[in-house]
Amino acid sequence: MNVYSKKDWKSSIMKNRILLALVLVCQITWAQKKRISTEDYINTYKGIAISEMNKFGIPASITLAQGILESASGNSYLATEANNHFGIKCHRDWKGGKVYRDDDEANECFRSYKNPKESFKDHSLFLKNRSRYAFLFEEDLADYKAWAKGLKKAGYATNKKYPQLLIGLIEKYELYKYDSDKYDEGEDDFDVTDYIASSSILKSDNGVKYIVATEGDTFESIAKATENRVGKLLEYNELSFEAKLKVGQVIYLQPKRKRSNRKLKTHSVKPGETMYDISQKYAVKLKYLYKRNKLNVGEQPRVGQVIELR
Repeated sequence: MNVYSKKDWKSSIMKNRILLALVLVCQITWAQKKRISTEDYINTYKGIAISEMNKFGIPASITLAQGILESASGNSYLATEANNHFGIKCHRDWKGGKVYRDDDEANECFRSYKNPKESFKDHSLFLKNRSRYAFLFEEDLADYKAWAKGLKKAGYATNKKYPQLLIGLIEKYELYKYDSDKYDEGEDDFDVTDYIASSSILKSDNGVKYIVATEGDTFESIAKATENRVGKLLEYNELSFEAKLKVGQVIYLQPKRKRSNRKLKTHSVKPGETMYDISQKYAVKLKYLYKRNKLNVGEQPRVGQVIELR
């Protein structure tokens, strides 16, 4: 049996304390090294945000700003342990992984993902598939301020300063530049043929995706190929259920906007053009064209009349 003197015992305790202190220092240093900066977060995820913008019509600047804010630039518990970058809770329709965390209430259920990219995709679907966010998709892709205010209005966050926080991040880190067409080549594994085989997907000047119908296309085939519902396509294009699809017809795959691109402010009416024709040409909702030009709903413009588009 080993017998330790009082001096040896004290020495052993001191060594253990020193060892423990060193371990703690190493852990803290490792944690600090592991923590990523906001700039690194942006560089890591900007490609995915641009890809999601091209698919769903949500400004990349908004997606990135929400990710930064909701996940503490990817350093929050939800981001590191559940790959949840947007603080999305489970809700009744969620069938994926779950983690529990105190938030507005104790032990709330949050969605868990296999990787961050799944989180970004689910964020897009979350906004796209809920009717309370539908009005946002009428906004200009470049109008990040309207999107930030709209998210608060729709109830995405309870913080009264949520719009200002998003706008502040977008302007501080110049995230608005990722909403520009010149960044369309972001990380994107999206294949056009995954959406529709018979027509190419195009984008209007104000950022709304559309196809031009070709021979053999129907509302049903377009809806199936683009993972839409026929009713939604008709709604996006302000058509009735009796409408017949024509070859060469523009069919929007997302809601039209409130206004045209900033560079296209007016339109001079040509012979035979209707307000609906102008609405489809510039991806601007009819009700906003009528209101902006002080025309009664159903009233048609005169040839040569200048129509305000924004």
